Amino acid sequence: MTVNEGLRGIAGVFILASLALGLWVSHWFFAFTAFVGLNLFQSAFTRSCPMMWFLRKAGFKADA
Repeated sequence: MTVNEGLRGIAGVFILASLALGLWVSHWFFAFTAFVGLNLFQSAFTRSCPMMWFLRKAGFKADA
């Protein structure tokens, strides 16, 4: 799995989890959803994201 694929997968899990927590636990979890979305938006322009560093350290392959 590449870094980009891992990043998309983790972002999807974070968004789905925070939406579920926002519905069933506290509406403040929607702020985490917004944070993940904003981070994805900025990474589209900068091509950098803090999670990418963690994924590289975890052994994910660099993108071609």
